[in-house]
Amino acid sequence: MSKVLVFGSSGQLGQCLNNVAAKKGISDIIFPPEEQANILNIELLTSLFKQYEPAYCINCAAYTAVDKAEDDVDTARKVNRDGAENLARLCKEFNATLIHVSTDFVFEGNMPHPLLEDDIAAPINVYGLTKLEGEQAILANLKQTYILRTSWLYSEYGNNFVKTMMRLGAEKDELKIIADQIGTPTYAIDLAECILNIITNDKHLYGVYHFSNEGVTSWYDFAMGIFDIAKIEVKVYPVRTSEYVTRAIRPAFSVMDKSKIKKNLGIEIPYWRTSLEKCIGVLLKG
Repeated sequence: MSKVLVFGSSGQLGQCLNNVAAKKGISDIIFPPEEQANILNIELLTSLFKQYEPAYCINCAAYTAVDKAEDDVDTARKVNRDGAENLARLCKEFNATLIHVSTDFVFEGNMPHPLLEDDIAAPINVYGLTKLEGEQAILANLKQTYILRTSWLYSEYGNNFVKTMMRLGAEKDELKIIADQIGTPTYAIDLAECILNIITNDKHLYGVYHFSNEGVTSWYDFAMGIFDIAKIEVKVYPVRTSEYVTRAIRPAFSVMDKSKIKKNLGIEIPYWRTSLEKCIGVLLKG
């Protein structure tokens, strides 16, 4: 396997990539620490590219604080747009392929059908806007790229909805969870498997792809699944988005169609609850 350079290695997906690569015995994947791989620092980036001459770069680095981004537009844009563009330019210079992780939040979320890659992107919050700008910057500078839009990412690493629900479910007698935002959870281990499969079997079919687990659910039903699998007893009340006001507006329906990645790249995708059971099994083992 050619050398692979991972940016954002300490984040949730970066840790999942490390986990999967170790299990697969992949040794040519490099996870430089954040202080050596700041995607806003061109000098550091150039030094890394010269040192490792990677054939592939994986960009897991992102500003993902959705609500905070509404008041911190400049920082979100620097990381999500400018950082992505920096990597695209260097990948072009060093003839590397960039695998970039994006989001379902590039969509408005008002379409009543699973979203295709070429459906109109119309973000309704700063996070989604800056991630879309990152996609556009990459595509304007680099042909050799796979942009993977994903959604509702969780794993045994970092902070995420599954770990938060397991903690709150154990601490509280009752919870209120939004029931009118519809999407699909994604186990970050599955996304990591997908990324490494793309690299291993690179068919040079570059472009934008959707990847989340199979199926459709709401945050309420997702939470109920977590409590059921983890055997946590807590009373859960479904509520409307209007009853739970957040700084950033979220898409109401962001289920993505995965036909393209399955057909073009031969990626197999597990059902969301099957993957949730695996994750919770790991978390319960401690």
